[in-house]
Amino acid sequence: MEILWMLIVGGIIGWLAGLLTGRDVPEGIIGNIIAGFVGSWLGGLILGSWGPVIGGFAIMPAIIGSIILVLSVSFLLRNMGQKKNHGHHV
Repeated sequence: MEILWMLIVGGIIGWLAGLLTGRDVPEGIIGNIIAGFVGSWLGGLILGSWGPVIGGFAIMPAIIGSIILVLSVSFLLRNMGQKKNHGHHV
């Protein structure tokens, strides 16, 4: 049951990061869960563990880390798309 709770909280954190940044997280629910988990790890590395903890996640660092992750992935995907389409004018 604890794993299910972690997946739900991770998904909500990833969804919130996408909502706050105005960017869609690729791959829908699975992408939100991954963004929540990786973002919380990143936030913990950068900011430590403080604030309320829900489902094993320190919520504030997790959300901030997820926002950084979503913005970074969005930036990389946009740049890769521009490079792919760069030499092909119609």
